[in-house]
Amino acid sequence: MSKISASMVKELRERTGVGMMDAKRALVDVDGDMDKAIDLLREKGMAKAGKKNDRIAAEGLANVYVAGNTAAIVEVNSETDFVAKNEMFQDLVQNIAKLVAENKPATMEEALAIKTDKGTIDSDIVEATQVIGERINFRRFDVLEKDDNAAFGGYLHMGGRIAVIAELEGTTDEGAAKDVAMHVAAINPRYVSKDQVSQDELDHEKKVLTEQALNEGKPENIVEKMVIGRMNKFLAEICLVDQPFVKDPDMTVEKFVASKGGKVKGFVRFEVGEGIEKREENFADEVANQMK
Repeated sequence: MSKISASMVKELRERTGVGMMDAKRALVDVDGDMDKAIDLLREKGMAKAGKKNDRIAAEGLANVYVAGNTAAIVEVNSETDFVAKNEMFQDLVQNIAKLVAENKPATMEEALAIKTDKGTIDSDIVEATQVIGERINFRRFDVLEKDDNAAFGGYLHMGGRIAVIAELEGTTDEGAAKDVAMHVAAINPRYVSKDQVSQDELDHEKKVLTEQALNEGKPENIVEKMVIGRMNKFLAEICLVDQPFVKDPDMTVEKFVASKGGKVKGFVRFEVGEGIEKREENFADEVANQMK
Protein backbone atom coordinates (compact mmCIF):
# COMPACT_ATOMS: atom_id res chain seq x y z
CA MET A 1 0.00 0.00 0.00
CA SER A 2 1.24 3.50 -0.82
CA LYS A 3 2.27 5.72 2.06
CA ILE A 4 -0.37 8.36 2.72
CA SER A 5 1.44 11.62 3.49
CA ALA A 6 0.09 14.61 5.37
CA SER A 7 0.42 16.70 2.20
CA MET A 8 -1.82 14.27 0.31
CA VAL A 9 -4.47 14.48 3.03
CA LYS A 10 -4.22 18.28 2.97
CA GLU A 11 -4.64 18.39 -0.81
CA LEU A 12 -7.68 16.13 -0.74
CA ARG A 13 -9.26 18.20 2.03
CA GLU A 14 -8.67 21.37 0.02
CA ARG A 15 -10.13 19.86 -3.14
CA THR A 16 -13.23 18.33 -1.52
CA GLY A 17 -13.87 20.17 1.74
CA VAL A 18 -14.22 16.96 3.77
CA GLY A 19 -12.77 16.35 7.21
CA MET A 20 -9.20 15.28 7.86
CA MET A 21 -9.95 11.69 8.91
CA ASP A 22 -12.45 11.17 6.07
CA ALA A 23 -9.82 12.35 3.58
CA LYS A 24 -7.21 10.01 5.03
CA ARG A 25 -9.57 7.00 4.98
CA ALA A 26 -10.52 7.67 1.37
CA LEU A 27 -6.87 7.79 0.31
CA VAL A 28 -6.15 4.57 2.19
CA ASP A 29 -9.12 2.86 0.53
CA VAL A 30 -7.86 3.71 -2.99
CA ASP A 31 -4.16 3.18 -2.29
CA GLY A 32 -3.29 6.87 -2.52
CA ASP A 33 -4.89 7.64 -5.91
CA MET A 34 -6.08 11.26 -5.59
CA ASP A 35 -8.64 11.18 -8.42
CA LYS A 36 -10.14 7.92 -7.20
CA ALA A 37 -10.32 9.30 -3.68
CA ILE A 38 -12.26 12.32 -4.94
CA ASP A 39 -14.65 10.05 -6.85
CA LEU A 40 -15.10 7.85 -3.77
CA LEU A 41 -16.00 10.82 -1.59
CA ARG A 42 -18.40 12.14 -4.21
CA GLU A 43 -20.06 8.72 -4.46
CA LYS A 44 -20.54 8.69 -0.70
CA GLY A 45 -22.03 12.18 -0.83
CA MET A 46 -19.29 13.51 1.41
CA ALA A 47 -17.80 15.99 -1.04
CA LYS A 48 -20.82 18.30 -0.97
CA ALA A 49 -18.68 21.18 0.21
CA GLY A 50 -16.00 20.56 -2.38
CA LYS A 51 -17.44 22.88 -5.04
CA LYS A 52 -17.08 25.77 -2.62
CA ASN A 53 -13.38 25.27 -2.12
CA ASP A 54 -12.20 27.42 -5.03
CA ARG A 55 -13.99 30.42 -3.55
CA ILE A 56 -12.02 32.95 -1.54
CA ALA A 57 -12.87 33.01 2.17
CA ALA A 58 -11.64 36.42 3.32
CA GLU A 59 -14.49 37.48 5.63
CA GLY A 60 -15.50 35.98 8.95
CA LEU A 61 -14.68 36.52 12.61
CA ALA A 62 -11.81 36.50 15.06
CA ASN A 63 -12.22 35.75 18.75
CA VAL A 64 -10.29 35.52 22.01
CA TYR A 65 -10.72 33.27 25.04
CA VAL A 66 -8.90 33.31 28.36
CA ALA A 67 -8.70 30.18 30.51
CA GLY A 68 -6.68 30.96 33.64
CA ASN A 69 -3.08 31.54 32.65
CA THR A 70 -3.72 30.58 29.02
CA ALA A 71 -5.25 32.72 26.30
CA ALA A 72 -6.14 31.88 22.72
CA ILE A 73 -6.90 34.03 19.70
CA VAL A 74 -8.38 32.54 16.51
CA GLU A 75 -9.54 33.59 13.06
CA VAL A 76 -12.21 31.67 11.15
CA ASN A 77 -13.03 32.82 7.63
CA SER A 78 -16.12 32.74 5.47
CA GLU A 79 -16.85 33.98 1.96
CA THR A 80 -19.16 36.88 2.89
CA ASP A 81 -19.59 39.16 5.87
CA PHE A 82 -23.25 38.06 6.10
CA VAL A 83 -22.09 34.79 7.63
CA ALA A 84 -20.52 36.69 10.53
CA LYS A 85 -24.11 37.44 11.62
CA ASN A 86 -25.06 33.74 11.48
CA GLU A 87 -25.58 32.34 14.98
CA MET A 88 -24.17 28.91 14.05
CA PHE A 89 -21.01 30.53 12.68
CA GLN A 90 -20.63 32.78 15.74
CA ASP A 91 -21.01 29.81 18.08
CA LEU A 92 -18.49 27.84 16.03
CA VAL A 93 -15.85 30.59 16.28
CA GLN A 94 -16.41 31.05 20.02
CA ASN A 95 -16.20 27.32 20.64
CA ILE A 96 -12.99 27.00 18.61
CA ALA A 97 -11.36 29.79 20.66
CA LYS A 98 -12.40 28.10 23.92
CA LEU A 99 -11.18 24.66 22.85
CA VAL A 100 -7.85 26.02 21.59
CA ALA A 101 -7.26 27.77 24.94
CA GLU A 102 -8.13 24.63 26.88
CA ASN A 103 -6.13 22.19 24.73
CA LYS A 104 -3.13 24.36 23.73
CA PRO A 105 -2.41 22.79 20.30
CA ALA A 106 1.00 23.43 18.76
CA THR A 107 -0.03 23.05 15.11
CA MET A 108 -3.14 23.54 12.99
CA GLU A 109 -3.32 19.77 12.50
CA GLU A 110 -3.49 19.31 16.28
CA ALA A 111 -6.09 22.08 16.54
CA LEU A 112 -8.35 20.52 13.89
CA ALA A 113 -8.17 17.17 15.69
CA ILE A 114 -9.40 18.57 19.04
CA LYS A 115 -12.47 16.71 20.24
CA THR A 116 -15.80 18.53 20.39
CA ASP A 117 -19.29 17.52 21.56
CA LYS A 118 -20.12 16.32 18.03
CA GLY A 119 -16.74 15.13 16.73
CA THR A 120 -13.71 17.31 16.13
CA ILE A 121 -13.12 20.95 15.26
CA ASP A 122 -12.38 19.75 11.74
CA SER A 123 -15.68 17.88 11.34
CA ASP A 124 -17.62 20.75 12.94
CA ILE A 125 -16.20 23.10 10.29
CA VAL A 126 -17.19 20.72 7.51
CA GLU A 127 -20.72 20.50 8.95
CA ALA A 128 -20.97 24.29 9.18
CA THR A 129 -19.77 24.61 5.57
CA GLN A 130 -22.50 22.27 4.40
CA VAL A 131 -25.29 23.81 6.51
CA ILE A 132 -24.43 27.48 5.96
CA GLY A 133 -23.59 27.02 2.29
CA GLU A 134 -20.29 28.89 2.21
CA ARG A 135 -16.68 27.84 2.41
CA ILE A 136 -15.49 28.11 6.03
CA ASN A 137 -11.81 28.00 6.89
CA PHE A 138 -10.05 27.91 10.27
CA ARG A 139 -7.18 30.10 9.17
CA ARG A 140 -4.92 30.67 12.18
CA PHE A 141 -4.58 30.76 15.94
CA ASP A 142 -2.11 31.69 18.64
CA VAL A 143 -1.81 30.53 22.24
CA LEU A 144 -0.24 32.67 24.98
CA GLU A 145 0.64 31.65 28.53
CA LYS A 146 1.37 33.95 31.48
CA ASP A 147 2.59 33.85 35.08
CA ASP A 148 0.30 34.37 38.06
CA ASN A 149 1.64 37.93 38.51
CA ALA A 150 0.48 39.02 35.05
CA ALA A 151 -2.71 39.93 33.24
CA PHE A 152 -4.38 39.16 29.94
CA GLY A 153 -6.68 41.63 28.27
CA GLY A 154 -8.89 40.62 25.35
CA TYR A 155 -10.72 43.00 23.07
CA LEU A 156 -13.00 42.55 20.05
CA HIS A 157 -13.65 45.42 17.65
CA MET A 158 -16.72 45.46 15.39
CA GLY A 159 -17.92 42.22 16.94
CA GLY A 160 -14.79 40.34 15.97
CA ARG A 161 -13.55 42.02 12.81
CA ILE A 162 -10.40 42.75 14.84
CA ALA A 163 -9.35 40.72 17.88
CA VAL A 164 -6.48 41.46 20.27
CA ILE A 165 -4.88 39.82 23.28
CA ALA A 166 -2.51 42.01 25.31
CA GLU A 167 -0.32 40.71 28.13
CA LEU A 168 1.00 42.83 30.99
CA GLU A 169 3.57 41.61 33.50
CA GLY A 170 4.07 42.88 37.02
CA THR A 171 0.35 43.54 37.49
CA THR A 172 -2.86 41.53 37.58
CA ASP A 173 -4.98 44.48 36.45
CA GLU A 174 -7.10 42.92 33.69
CA GLY A 175 -8.86 46.22 33.06
CA ALA A 176 -5.56 47.89 32.20
CA ALA A 177 -4.64 44.96 29.96
CA LYS A 178 -7.98 45.31 28.15
CA ASP A 179 -7.34 49.04 27.67
CA VAL A 180 -3.99 48.23 26.06
CA ALA A 181 -5.68 45.65 23.84
CA MET A 182 -8.20 48.32 22.79
CA HIS A 183 -5.30 50.66 21.94
CA VAL A 184 -3.64 47.93 19.85
CA ALA A 185 -6.91 47.32 17.96
CA ALA A 186 -7.19 51.04 17.13
CA ILE A 187 -3.58 51.97 16.36
CA ASN A 188 -2.16 48.66 15.07
CA PRO A 189 1.46 48.90 16.29
CA ARG A 190 3.96 46.50 14.74
CA TYR A 191 6.19 45.97 17.76
CA VAL A 192 6.06 46.22 21.54
CA SER A 193 9.25 48.31 21.76
CA LYS A 194 12.15 49.47 19.60
CA ASP A 195 14.23 46.55 20.90
CA GLN A 196 12.18 44.30 18.62
CA VAL A 197 12.89 46.30 15.45
CA SER A 198 15.59 44.63 13.35
CA GLN A 199 18.80 46.43 12.50
CA ASP A 200 18.05 45.94 8.80
CA GLU A 201 14.75 47.80 9.15
CA LEU A 202 16.41 50.59 11.14
CA ASP A 203 19.19 50.94 8.57
CA HIS A 204 16.70 51.01 5.69
CA GLU A 205 14.54 53.69 7.32
CA LYS A 206 17.58 55.78 8.21
CA LYS A 207 18.75 55.63 4.59
CA VAL A 208 15.33 56.73 3.28
CA LEU A 209 15.05 59.57 5.79
CA THR A 210 18.58 60.74 5.00
CA GLU A 211 17.80 60.89 1.28
CA GLN A 212 14.58 62.78 2.02
CA ALA A 213 16.44 65.39 4.06
CA LEU A 214 19.13 65.80 1.42
CA ASN A 215 16.51 66.12 -1.33
CA GLU A 216 14.88 68.89 0.67
CA GLY A 217 18.07 70.83 0.21
CA LYS A 218 19.01 70.81 3.88
CA PRO A 219 22.69 71.47 4.74
CA GLU A 220 24.59 68.28 5.49
CA ASN A 221 25.58 69.55 8.93
CA ILE A 222 21.93 69.49 10.11
CA VAL A 223 20.76 66.45 8.15
CA GLU A 224 22.03 64.08 10.84
CA LYS A 225 20.07 65.88 13.58
CA MET A 226 16.96 65.86 11.40
CA VAL A 227 17.30 62.14 10.76
CA ILE A 228 17.64 61.40 14.48
CA GLY A 229 14.43 63.30 15.18
CA ARG A 230 12.55 61.60 12.34
CA MET A 231 13.83 58.17 13.38
CA ASN A 232 12.47 58.75 16.88
CA LYS A 233 9.12 59.73 15.37
CA PHE A 234 9.17 56.62 13.15
CA LEU A 235 9.83 54.34 16.13
CA ALA A 236 7.06 55.99 18.13
CA GLU A 237 4.64 55.28 15.28
CA ILE A 238 5.39 51.56 15.08
CA CYS A 239 6.24 50.66 18.71
CA LEU A 240 3.39 50.22 21.17
CA VAL A 241 5.03 51.48 24.36
CA ASP A 242 6.07 54.80 22.78
CA GLN A 243 2.65 55.64 21.32
CA PRO A 244 0.30 58.21 22.89
CA PHE A 245 -2.29 56.18 24.79
CA VAL A 246 -5.67 56.39 23.01
CA LYS A 247 -7.62 56.99 26.22
CA ASP A 248 -5.18 59.66 27.45
CA PRO A 249 -2.90 61.06 24.70
CA ASP A 250 -0.96 63.07 27.30
CA MET A 251 0.84 59.89 28.35
CA THR A 252 2.44 57.03 26.43
CA VAL A 253 1.22 53.45 26.68
CA GLU A 254 4.37 52.65 28.65
CA LYS A 255 3.58 55.32 31.24
CA PHE A 256 -0.05 54.24 31.48
CA VAL A 257 0.94 50.63 32.18
CA ALA A 258 3.65 51.76 34.61
CA SER A 259 0.99 53.70 36.54
CA LYS A 260 -0.69 50.33 37.11
CA GLY A 261 2.57 48.82 38.36
CA GLY A 262 3.35 46.80 35.26
CA LYS A 263 4.90 46.74 31.81
CA VAL A 264 3.79 45.45 28.43
CA LYS A 265 5.08 41.97 27.70
CA GLY A 266 3.40 41.36 24.35
CA PHE A 267 0.29 41.35 22.19
CA VAL A 268 -1.30 39.49 19.31
CA ARG A 269 -3.64 41.26 16.89
CA PHE A 270 -5.74 39.47 14.24
CA GLU A 271 -7.67 41.44 11.64
CA VAL A 272 -10.04 39.30 9.59
CA GLY A 273 -8.86 38.75 6.04
CA GLU A 274 -5.53 40.60 6.37
CA GLY A 275 -3.04 39.25 3.86
CA ILE A 276 -5.70 37.43 1.80
CA GLU A 277 -5.99 38.61 -1.78
CA LYS A 278 -9.68 39.15 -2.43
CA ARG A 279 -11.10 38.43 -5.84
CA GLU A 280 -12.66 41.45 -7.53
CA GLU A 281 -16.18 40.54 -8.64
CA ASN A 282 -18.25 42.28 -11.30
CA PHE A 283 -21.78 42.16 -9.85
CA ALA A 284 -23.52 42.63 -13.21
CA ASP A 285 -21.51 39.81 -14.77
CA GLU A 286 -22.20 37.58 -11.78
CA VAL A 287 -25.96 38.10 -12.06
CA ALA A 288 -25.85 37.56 -15.84
CA ASN A 289 -23.94 34.30 -15.40
CA GLN A 290 -26.47 33.03 -12.86
CA MET A 291 -29.34 33.74 -15.27
CA LYS A 292 -27.87 31.70 -18.12
